[in-house]
Amino acid sequence: MEKVEVKELLEAGVHFGHLTRKWDPNMAPYIYMERNGIHIINLYKTAAKIEETCAALAKIAASGKKILFVATKKQAKDIVAEKAGAVNQPYITERWPGGMLTNFVTIRKAVKKMASIDRMKKDGTFNSLSKKERLQVDRQRAKLEKNLGSISDMTRLPGALFVVDIKREHIAIKEAQKLNIPIFAMVDTNSDPRQVDYLIPSNDDASKSINKILSIVASAIQDGLDDRKAERAEKDGKAEKTEAKAEAKPAKKAEKAPVAATQEEE
Repeated sequence: MEKVEVKELLEAGVHFGHLTRKWDPNMAPYIYMERNGIHIINLYKTAAKIEETCAALAKIAASGKKILFVATKKQAKDIVAEKAGAVNQPYITERWPGGMLTNFVTIRKAVKKMASIDRMKKDGTFNSLSKKERLQVDRQRAKLEKNLGSISDMTRLPGALFVVDIKREHIAIKEAQKLNIPIFAMVDTNSDPRQVDYLIPSNDDASKSINKILSIVASAIQDGLDDRKAERAEKDGKAEKTEAKAEAKPAKKAEKAPVAATQEEE
């Protein structure tokens, strides 16, 4: 995991909260002070929460479950797409599709529709359609790709949700809560931290701050994926050794048989 340095968090502006009049009193334990009408987040507490969050995320990644990233705000969209994509995790950066989690079967059908259009294009069925139908199908495919393209490989519900700005993504939060899916999030001073299981008190409005936190989170997930890969390789190695031993045993018995036969002749 990328090391958490308080100095780097400070340089990225992670400590800047919201205006004091917009604060949520439940964030009081994570606020260091007030300066010029703005709350300043305690970065030592942020660093501790990052380590706690990353340890939990690495475990989920190592178990083989997917972590769904959710961020539809302008400053976070591209960063989330880049960081989540780099560690092969699904993400939603366009409008949250209602029922994405609670009605996952329907969402999967829409993803399958996208795959069936791709098959039509490969097998030539698409070319047999009229010009108007082809245009409609292309538009439908483009719309599905925009909204659901990033979750096309997610065949089951995610093992966790990572959210940037829980106030904005309140529908996603409610759906995850209904299904008892663990929620990880960047939580600013204007939000209620009780809504999530693992919080990172931080500035969720500045792209520099979002980039810094997500870089650390992605690094932890990669560590979890690497651990899973190493564990699998170790298991495969042990299985191969066991098979090799099993094959070698009958051969040894066959070698002893002629010796026994010569003793009888004597």
